[in-house]
Amino acid sequence: MLMELTRTRVYLAGICSLIVTVGVARLSYSLVLPIMQSGASLTEVGGGWLATTNFMGYMAGVLLASRLHNLNYKYNLHRAYLLLSIGTSAAMVMTTDVVVWAVLRFIAGVCASGGLIIASGLILKWLVKNDHRAELGIHFAGIGVSIIATSVLVEVMLTLSANWQQQWLALAVMAGIVAIPAWLWIPHPLVDGQDATTTEDNPPGRAFTTLMMLAYFCAGYGYAVSSTFIVDIVERTKGLEGQGTLAFLLVGIAAMPATLVWDRIARRTGYLYALLAAYILQVVGIILPVINDSLTALLLSAFLFGGTFIACVSLVLTMAGKFFPSNPARFMGVMTLAYGAAQIIAPAFTGYLTEAFGSYNLGLYFSAGIMIIGVTFLLGLVRLERLPV
Repeated sequence: MLMELTRTRVYLAGICSLIVTVGVARLSYSLVLPIMQSGASLTEVGGGWLATTNFMGYMAGVLLASRLHNLNYKYNLHRAYLLLSIGTSAAMVMTTDVVVWAVLRFIAGVCASGGLIIASGLILKWLVKNDHRAELGIHFAGIGVSIIATSVLVEVMLTLSANWQQQWLALAVMAGIVAIPAWLWIPHPLVDGQDATTTEDNPPGRAFTTLMMLAYFCAGYGYAVSSTFIVDIVERTKGLEGQGTLAFLLVGIAAMPATLVWDRIARRTGYLYALLAAYILQVVGIILPVINDSLTALLLSAFLFGGTFIACVSLVLTMAGKFFPSNPARFMGVMTLAYGAAQIIAPAFTGYLTEAFGSYNLGLYFSAGIMIIGVTFLLGLVRLERLPV
């Protein structure tokens, strides 16, 4: 019973970490973007570049996490990221200088690696050492929870006629409250005896790793475009003004149980076939707003995006634990660098396309095309896995 309570606290800490470092420090920007465009004269290109700097920060955070081998340092760094997530969100209200905003978004992006890489690594290692199933579905459900929490908060603030500064302050306050369980209950690698035993690694071959990186790069591109602009896409659609937050909320609702569902699918089909299904469904979700601009189609697009992007992250990072149980962050870091590299390119490029052509259509076509290329890489992985050793 005590172990179950401990596991519950560990999972809750991970979910709260994701709300602070991913939901507030990273994803909430998509919700506030249209409000900043109308209230702070932020352009499409400027909005795209702010998203890009956030993703660049995330890449820097991943690089730092992958180079740190001392788990105690990682544990303390995660705590620092919780504090910085709160501080950078609050600091957004102090200026309208895009350069300063870019610096703040970069730091916030660094913080996002705290929940996605460091916390997930500590939790996965704790699960393995304590004889629990090595799956991160429950932890990554926190991404869906973070989207729901930030969407509801922004919508409530909108009903109170809050401007963009008040939105950021409200998000910072929420982050400060939610950070408390994350601060207290993320398992300490030394206190909880995570280094007590040695676990044998089972690393994949070079060809497998290369194809997986390429496929994950494609997933990162699709994720960056949809996560950054989905609210603005809805807000720009004639007759759907004011429905952007609803679409983002639906992303969170779909994402919350999706990790658990995809874990079950992966157990039956294998991880690669589960990833293939997720990629194909995400392509459908990306292209829907282009071929049909009705509210139903846009909400279905949001639902498909929410239910699949999280599968790509959760399944790949769970594979990391199976390949490198002694140090899952090793494979996590390599994969996330590929994922993050695409996220640096995608928002700025999509912002330029949108400003040049007056709509998101070309950017969405391009994003769907990249995801289709990712499907071909996954098919290559399936074929590689079938080859005799």
